[in-house]
Amino acid sequence: MKTFYGRALARLLPTVSVASACLLAPAIAAACACGCGIFDVGGATGMMPTLETGDISVFFRYDYMNQDQNFEQSHKAPAFQNSDKNLNSSFYTQGGTWLINQDFALEAELPVYARHLTTTDDGTVYGPAGSIYTGKILAPGDMQIMGIYTGLQANMQTGLIFGVKLPTGDFHGPNGPLGGAEFDRDSLPGTGSTDVIFGVYHTGTLSQDGRLGFYAQQRAQIAVATQDNYRPGNEFDTAAGIDYTFERTGFLNRITPVLSVLNSFRLHDGGANADPPNSGYERVLVAPGVELRFKNVRVYADIEVPVYQFTNAASFAVEGDSGQLVASPLYKIQVNYDF
Repeated sequence: MKTFYGRALARLLPTVSVASACLLAPAIAAACACGCGIFDVGGATGMMPTLETGDISVFFRYDYMNQDQNFEQSHKAPAFQNSDKNLNSSFYTQGGTWLINQDFALEAELPVYARHLTTTDDGTVYGPAGSIYTGKILAPGDMQIMGIYTGLQANMQTGLIFGVKLPTGDFHGPNGPLGGAEFDRDSLPGTGSTDVIFGVYHTGTLSQDGRLGFYAQQRAQIAVATQDNYRPGNEFDTAAGIDYTFERTGFLNRITPVLSVLNSFRLHDGGANADPPNSGYERVLVAPGVELRFKNVRVYADIEVPVYQFTNAASFAVEGDSGQLVASPLYKIQVNYDF
């Protein structure tokens, strides 16, 4: 039971826990740069521990994305149409998981954002209108506290995910000449909102020997309380993947290859400090990855490659600024230590 339960948790829980981050250009320009592709669905078989009741696992994760391509709807757009030029972000996330009993587990995590935004000044921040500058921010993001209920079936292959995102992150911005005017609300580490999170998962095997496994997961995040006239768009994410376990002994027993397909759909932002026409997106990513296990230490890494992207964008002919910045492949690595 211990081994099966750990593998079930491994497939159902997210390996990526950084909140979605969309960037809008200054409100005067009404351009947009949308980030993301890193969201809380998906899983690698070994990222969660083979826990017994009362056991704890802690982790540290690094995620990286470089948003350097301007997109309008489902195609690339000329860079000159967007006053935002580049959004380069590193995310440092720390967290832990506690298996309370055979039916419940609890997970908490907190990201820290290190972000560089290169954009066009409108004459109110660092220089004359039309000049290019880079703003920087290093600050904590929003904490998530998640519960996992695995008691729907005796084999624990189907369960529920529920939780809350708290407004612990910085949603004011750095202390620049105008109090952080270079960063809009949706480019900051915190949204200022309290969100509810709920979802469902299912795991299983595809081969008689149990070495080829699969998982599927759906997750929704909805803001229920907001601040400062900004409401992040509701997000709906889906993931499915397969993994393969080699022979039970020898070096290959330490290696588990994983292949996931991730889909994320986010609605328009709302509020006076949002830019609804230039926010919201849908994307599909393919993520090959691998996990390595060494006693109590597990290391997982993958590359998330976008194969389809659609971004909402206002008309360039009407607003004179259009598009959302999207990322090329996204990268992550996570290290777990199981007590």
